[in-house]
Amino acid sequence: MNIAGKDLNLLLLFHVLYQERSVSAAAGRMALSQPALSHKLAKLRHAFGDELFVRAPRGLTPTPRAHELAPRVQQLVAGIEGFFDFCEGSDYLARADRVHLYTTDYIEQLLLPRLLPVVRREAPQLQLVTHNTRGRLPRAELETGECDIAIAGFYGDLPRSYHQQRIHREGFVVLAARDHPQIGERLTLEGYLASDHLVTTLTGDLDGHVDKQLRALGRRRRVVAGLSSFTVPPLLVAQSDLLLTCLESVATQAVERFPGLAIHPCPLELDGVSVIQTWHQRTHEDRLRRWLRGRIKALLERPADPEARQT
Repeated sequence: MNIAGKDLNLLLLFHVLYQERSVSAAAGRMALSQPALSHKLAKLRHAFGDELFVRAPRGLTPTPRAHELAPRVQQLVAGIEGFFDFCEGSDYLARADRVHLYTTDYIEQLLLPRLLPVVRREAPQLQLVTHNTRGRLPRAELETGECDIAIAGFYGDLPRSYHQQRIHREGFVVLAARDHPQIGERLTLEGYLASDHLVTTLTGDLDGHVDKQLRALGRRRRVVAGLSSFTVPPLLVAQSDLLLTCLESVATQAVERFPGLAIHPCPLELDGVSVIQTWHQRTHEDRLRRWLRGRIKALLERPADPEARQT
């Protein structure tokens, strides 16, 4: 049997007429005029070689053939509706799926305490897996599907098959011990340069934004160590006279963990960092991943609630 010549919409008409037992009610439900529905009913009767529905004092009554067909038609219509629900993603939040995020420990610390409760509440079958982006755009992983979303503040120009969205922006501050010997009422540039420094580096390069800015002024600082983490350096600063120039949110969370730390304005004018989330065209239309990107953007666009983070 070749179904290419069959009008499968007639099955829906049968299904609705069998439920409603009324031409007018069925026409309203299918958004058809009564003449249009009557025309389709004639085609339905011809297709099955039976009257199927005949007029009665209170609308329509099914024939024995209609009663025979009804359970199978109901099953077919339910299957087709379920198929399109799956394709259109109306129940996408109930899907069992796994999303891979490539990012940094800084973003994990900033985002996950707020994102995980939302995911557990709204998409309970979704699993999140994070990977260290290691200072580079995971281009191959995005293309093969090993990475769904990449989030960092150092991605440059992207090919056309990639999408990007700015989700967070913040500036730099200096983190130091409260009793730092080079800092009086305020941190001056001279006190900054007289101190030793830690830097966070994901690539091993110790020549960062600060060093380029200092070089333009004919100055330089002494960097004693570069770490591949955003969260470990504050621990070292709390136990020493080292300085750490870092993003404001990193400093804020560090002071909450280590009360012996203090935050100072940076004595240099530094451009802030824009955090970008990036994804490939292959996942652009996926409803679940689109929902997740929206939640990530909404959470990172607004400041964290300190009280909520402590609960």
